[in-house]
Amino acid sequence: MPFFRYEGQRIHYTEFASEAEPGSARRARAGTGPAGASNGSLDAAQGRPLILLHGLLLSQEMHRPLAEALATRGNRVITVDLLGHGRSDRPRDMWRYSMATFGEQVIALMDHLGIEQAAVMGTSLGANAALEVASKRPERLRGMVIEMPVLDNGLLVSALTFTPLLVALTFGEPIMKGLARVARAIPRGLLPHYGNVMLDLIRQEPGPGGALLQGLFFGRVAPPRSERRTFEVPTLVLGHPRDPVHPFSDAGELASEMPNARLVEANSLVELRLQPDRLTDEIADFLHELWVPDRRRRTQPKPATTRKKTASRRPKAATPPASDAKARPATRRRPTRAKARPARK
Repeated sequence: MPFFRYEGQRIHYTEFASEAEPGSARRARAGTGPAGASNGSLDAAQGRPLILLHGLLLSQEMHRPLAEALATRGNRVITVDLLGHGRSDRPRDMWRYSMATFGEQVIALMDHLGIEQAAVMGTSLGANAALEVASKRPERLRGMVIEMPVLDNGLLVSALTFTPLLVALTFGEPIMKGLARVARAIPRGLLPHYGNVMLDLIRQEPGPGGALLQGLFFGRVAPPRSERRTFEVPTLVLGHPRDPVHPFSDAGELASEMPNARLVEANSLVELRLQPDRLTDEIADFLHELWVPDRRRRTQPKPATTRKKTASRRPKAATPPASDAKARPATRRRPTRAKARPARK
């Protein structure tokens, strides 16, 4: 798996070639040909770059089905394991972990691949990391897809949910190591894709996970509301009902705060994973809209002058000449007469 270095730490990523790419470019993405890097242009050989960011303590594997589906629609999709997740390095230093640092790693990935501008989609932790990219380097974003953000309304429940996990990973590390060994002994082939994604939470070494949670607890969770209102990046916000950790109210407020955002409500927490067609279509259409306008501007130059459109009017019926009006007397209705009843004998 390819990787790059961020502050001396290895960050692993995977590229899913756009179906629009020719064979040589696709082989380069798969690692069977000479290495190639995208410059963020709209050429068919480069695709439309999209970076997918995973959730807390999960890996890039959670986005593999979505990445494959979006790649078939002409997008160059890149999944990444942020520091402390998946196959990337997992240091035990809590100061290395923060939402701002995760945002910087996304920008470093774009620099590594030579991508000037990309769309970024994040889920949960990945959603907040994408917002940090919008905070630090908005010019590098073509657009964002924000799924399950954790903002003001979800902070309390998130703290109550992850504090026991933090305690278990930190103070119960020996026990968690035993559980990890048992989980790793389960063959991956026995479980469906998302079963393995969730079991990977237990398979990983617990110590770095505890450091990661500590780092996040002591840093800012997301850009403040006053800053989010200044984000002009086109954004699709996906909200899930009946999700206390990622309440729908957070998604709704974010969509209302950002001037170029719109909200899509998922039918359930797992719709995008288990019944993905509808939401995948929404995401694909949004990504298409991000790139198509510039292509039209290049291929269809604006006319030198523009004119206002005048409303079409129906021609008025010609009025008859005065002579005709005099010649035609006005027609009157004849009064109706009641029929006389026959006299009774």
